[in-house]
Amino acid sequence: MKHVAPKSLLGELAENPGSLFERPFGEQYAALCYRRTADGEIEILLVTSRDTGRWIIPKGWPMKGKKPHRAAAIEAWEEAGVTGKVRKKPFGYFTYLKGLKDGSVPVSAAVFLLRVDKLDDAFQEEGQRKRKWVTCDEAARRVREPELKTMLLGLPGKLDTKKKTPTL
Repeated sequence: MKHVAPKSLLGELAENPGSLFERPFGEQYAALCYRRTADGEIEILLVTSRDTGRWIIPKGWPMKGKKPHRAAAIEAWEEAGVTGKVRKKPFGYFTYLKGLKDGSVPVSAAVFLLRVDKLDDAFQEEGQRKRKWVTCDEAARRVREPELKTMLLGLPGKLDTKKKTPTL
């Protein structure tokens, strides 16, 4: 059986260029979950999407009564079973096309750094997703969104190597 690679974001846009202009942009909040290994290397926690199985970071729609960074932290718990220290200001933004039942909607996702303190095996979407710790380089290879790839590759330079917290 021949393996067919999923379409890239740019390939998807090329096939349907109007998708960016047909609907207003949606807004989501994402958690870039990271930890340091014993030798100080940064690892990123990726999860798979429930529909396509591609590698992503936890993210979701705004939550009534929750600030954006808190919503990102809640998504990290629901989708990956992690808790930790989340930064209040976005680390960056990326855009992607979110597949919905009635077509695709362009989404702008604000990304919040979350230093993982605890990883639980029992969480809301356990069994619906895979999760994997990878290096920043490997994470950038696995995700599809170009702006997210750039953030992942730049993360080591943005974190202070002597401390456990970002130097942003």
